[in-house]
Amino acid sequence: MFLTFDDGPDPEHTPPILDLLKAHGATATFFLIGDRIDRHPEVVQRIVDEGHELGNHSWGHPFMSDLPIERQMEEIARADASLSTYDGRATHPFRPPYGVLPRNLLTRFARTGRTIAFWSYDSQDYERLPAPVLIRQVQADPPRSGDVVLMHDDNAGTIELLAGLLPEWRAQGYSVRAMPAGRA
Repeated sequence: MFLTFDDGPDPEHTPPILDLLKAHGATATFFLIGDRIDRHPEVVQRIVDEGHELGNHSWGHPFMSDLPIERQMEEIARADASLSTYDGRATHPFRPPYGVLPRNLLTRFARTGRTIAFWSYDSQDYERLPAPVLIRQVQADPPRSGDVVLMHDDNAGTIELLAGLLPEWRAQGYSVRAMPAGRA
């Protein structure tokens, strides 16, 4: 399965998530918000140094459908520029905030061959329910091999959720890793 995190980097929550990933031999793709990248460069550098992938989650996490196409592209380009200082890539897989992808942006990406990275499994950690409740929900309807799992690295509940799930997934024989370039 492919593990992804949205809405970071967060100086309080991303480091413990990185610790858990390292302890379990897992990697992930982190879809980062541009203005947070500039505020927490040490966290972004650690993400890259530890072998994880970077993704673009826009500069300021707006509803893209509220913006004209020029502003949408500026949000994405500005975040790409900041991300590129860490991994040297000119562009990164883009995950639209809130999963909202306006038709004009989809059309622009289709014309340019730009990658959009959605998910196939939602952990629902953004609901900020107690971790035991989330763990039971995931166990009742678990991700499958090949799923792209959506999580968020901006809250303590995700840390507890991940701490409970990573050993379980490993015991079940899953390989937990970042999205490969071809899928990103």
